[in-house]
Amino acid sequence: MSEWLSREEALERLKVRAQTLYAYVSRGRIAMRPDRADPRRSQYRADDIAALAVRRARGRSPSAIAESAIAWGEPSIVTAISTVSHGRLIYRGQDAVELCEHATLEDTAAVLWDLPEPPAFDVPSPDEALADGRALAFARLAALAGQGRPSLGRGAAALHADAAQAVGVLAGAVGASGPGRVHERLAHGWSVDARGAEEIRHALVLLADHELNASTFAARVAASTGASLAACLLAGLATLSGPRHGGAGEAVMRLADDAARQGADATIGLWLDHDRPLPGFGHPLYPEGDPRAAALLSGVEVDDTMSLLRDAALAATGERPNVDFALAALTRRLNLPPDAPFRLFALGRSVGWAAHAVEQITSGSLIRPRGRYAGPLP
Repeated sequence: MSEWLSREEALERLKVRAQTLYAYVSRGRIAMRPDRADPRRSQYRADDIAALAVRRARGRSPSAIAESAIAWGEPSIVTAISTVSHGRLIYRGQDAVELCEHATLEDTAAVLWDLPEPPAFDVPSPDEALADGRALAFARLAALAGQGRPSLGRGAAALHADAAQAVGVLAGAVGASGPGRVHERLAHGWSVDARGAEEIRHALVLLADHELNASTFAARVAASTGASLAACLLAGLATLSGPRHGGAGEAVMRLADDAARQGADATIGLWLDHDRPLPGFGHPLYPEGDPRAAALLSGVEVDDTMSLLRDAALAATGERPNVDFALAALTRRLNLPPDAPFRLFALGRSVGWAAHAVEQITSGSLIRPRGRYAGPLP
């Protein structure tokens, strides 16, 4: 849970006048709420104040600003696609949690791609789709990227058509088969009932985008060079595969297996004793809890092992479950393939990668930062 500060504490930490504090609040830089003990007074979120204090201490030199923007810093790329604002994930002005109550991944693509109608994701025949979802996703997307047309100079309609083809290929690779929308095809491929299909739908919509995360940034870098849409998605997929990004869900699965054998408290303690980041809990953009996880877990029957793991993590770290924990809980509840968290993440996020790729391409700009050299000179 976030710490909330009084007006006097906030002013002291920032070393500013009251008018400046109010200006930060009005610009959305610092969250404010009524004091629960005295509603006539206000409280200010400590995390926002700490981040702002760090930025002020770094000064305004170009190198300091650029370096701080790389890791959870100030927004560095202009986008109209999505953002995280005061604990809410927003897709082009729509709350993603509210959208997932009724939208499909196709509907979400229409929102993120700014289309009048949802695109169709044509899924190839499944053949060996369930053999190894991760490997097959890379292989099929790489094959499509190898023969894809460069994106430079092409219109948005043609780019969206390429994107829809790439998303369909990825859907088939991770297990989608049969008729219907993508979540229904995925449920069919995984032999999941109608209720499970709805839970998969929720997950895909909530995973579709998350502003400028690592894999989305990689997709935008590829797009800025004029790479094909499939190549942009492949860049995103490669980046997503790391254990500090889309691979975290599978780490939670292993954590749950350990908890089932040796107990949740012992498992959490062992992870923390080895100074390893605990997968599945906490998120820098959501100090009061990941709303995507809350939305998913509200419709999923969490088994005893996952419940005990959640309680033990909260007691040991104070952190609440994030979307990676929710994906693992969903995977266990529906008895999905062990790498289902990654498959779901990749398929859902591919829609966001495509949206950002097209936005980057149409901007006409190349992403080429400079490195701050720290080695010897001749």
